[in-house]
Amino acid sequence: MKQVNLYEAKTRLSQLVDDAGGGETIVIAKAGKPIAKLVPLDAAPSGVRFGLLRGKIKMSADFDEPLPDDILDAFEGRGGA
Repeated sequence: MKQVNLYEAKTRLSQLVDDAGGGETIVIAKAGKPIAKLVPLDAAPSGVRFGLLRGKIKMSADFDEPLPDDILDAFEGRGGA
């Protein structure tokens, strides 16, 4: 990982982006204090992976039906407990 100051990053942005694309991580500093990081895109987290629980979760056919009054009252703080 290399560190460059902000002025150098502005003047060499194209080269730094190429370096990051090649797998290098570049820290950009202002007055010697790190303020940003330029990383390769492949190093970013992959995010959500769809379908991991396919076939493992079952929903009832009536899952979106209105709740019974006594349960709805409990959620809404009505009625005695």
